[in-house]
Amino acid sequence: MGGGHHEALPEGPATRKEMSDAGLLIAYRDACAHLLIPLNKCRRQTFYMPWECGHYRHEYEKCQYVEWLKRARARRSRRRPSKGAPEGLDHGHDGRWQCVAG
Repeated sequence: MGGGHHEALPEGPATRKEMSDAGLLIAYRDACAHLLIPLNKCRRQTFYMPWECGHYRHEYEKCQYVEWLKRARARRSRRRPSKGAPEGLDHGHDGRWQCVAG
């Protein structure tokens, strides 16, 4: 935080080179990596003080939540029955028809 003097957060996705140079583990190289890089930099500069870097952490967590919402909506739309589905049947997670009526 430090008195409200924040660097501008990056807009676009981070490149592989930027993620590699920042030392991000492969598990964290996702759509929000461009926000994790400045967050980790701030954390290192402030010795991981929990009251510092709140703005960066909020933006990163917000990005993670939005990405989760996108995945949940996509999963939900895949589970909805198609218009041409026979009555009482639906696509399962593996794409085969399964009975949903009791």
